[in-house]
Amino acid sequence: MEELSLFYSPTCPYCVKVLSFMERNGIVVDLKSTMEPVNLRTLLMVGKKNQVPCLLIRGEPLYESGEIISYLTKRFQVV
Repeated sequence: MEELSLFYSPTCPYCVKVLSFMERNGIVVDLKSTMEPVNLRTLLMVGKKNQVPCLLIRGEPLYESGEIISYLTKRFQVV
């Protein structure tokens, strides 16, 4: 199974959209709140920008809530 991490901010409406989708569909990935400095540093190092939500797929960043939801829908075969 591929390694997935979601970088998010609890105050970001687009992050809430992704997190709600995941909760409704029983999708569990490693969650990394950017409120924690170590996670923010990791996001900046990997993605080169402070943009959330960011789904890290085997070390490659995927941005935009719609793109992330589309990826998760296919990856977890959500109907």
